[in-house]
Amino acid sequence: MKRKLIPLLICPACLPKEQPLELDSSRVRDGDIISGELSCRKCRKRFPIRDGIAVLTPEPESGTSAGQWKYEESGTVDRYLWSHYADLMNAPDAGDAYAAWASLLAPHSDISLDAGCAVGRLAFEMSLRSELAIGCDLSPLFIRTARRLARERSISFSLPLEGNLRESFRFELPAAWRSDTVEFIVADAQALPFAAGTFQQISSLNLVDRVRYPLAHLFDINRVARSSGAFFLFSDPFSWSTANTAEELWLGGMPGGPNAGRGIDNIRALLTGKQKIIAPAWLITRQGSVNWRLRSHSNHYEMIRSEFLAAER
Repeated sequence: MKRKLIPLLICPACLPKEQPLELDSSRVRDGDIISGELSCRKCRKRFPIRDGIAVLTPEPESGTSAGQWKYEESGTVDRYLWSHYADLMNAPDAGDAYAAWASLLAPHSDISLDAGCAVGRLAFEMSLRSELAIGCDLSPLFIRTARRLARERSISFSLPLEGNLRESFRFELPAAWRSDTVEFIVADAQALPFAAGTFQQISSLNLVDRVRYPLAHLFDINRVARSSGAFFLFSDPFSWSTANTAEELWLGGMPGGPNAGRGIDNIRALLTGKQKIIAPAWLITRQGSVNWRLRSHSNHYEMIRSEFLAAER
């Protein structure tokens, strides 16, 4: 983890109160913290930094929850690597979803966050437009993969071709993508370990229907975004499921109740000031959809339509 992140960090276990974290017993190489701990004087919790990766979740030693295990499998990581980077490898049948999302980003920001970054594509795209871009995800394997790509600037992986045949891929970061302006940490998108108003640009892609408390995620995104001069890119397929979220907490997909109707309409209403739940309100500048793909094998792809909102305030 880069040392320059430390002044931005707070204890995720103490939220909604914001308590700073202190760095203890660290091993540093070229401005990168390789190992050590971050500690909170208030709650006395300690957050490890291992192999350069900071674990900044409210319960840092609790391990992977049941719903997260699928993201800790190498096959899942390989599928996400293909989804994020296949277009840059000129792979057949590659989608252009991440290029489309990147085209919606603000042209410049001093500091950006991609919440739920998976294997890092949008965070890297943000780093081209930011002095510092941070990607966070609850999956340690996703974060380890993204950070390895930033450090080594290339990665190899494979996917099924047919049956037991496999197809190999190798992706190299474009020369313009700088590793020194991007960082990846393990964090919970419902309890982001950053002080209020830290980020000028922030994104949440394909995440709100995967968290336990969708409204808490939106509320915390809003907390860490600046109250003015900020940009927010939101996108989601609204694949609501009780495997991830209890029905009464869905922000759409229900015929009745406070969140009846479509998710995109409800989230647009929340962002623009409904009941002043999200404040200050956002101004929606663009709305549409992006199709993104996950590959299972050479003849099987999953296509997901993700509806987006671009907002400013």
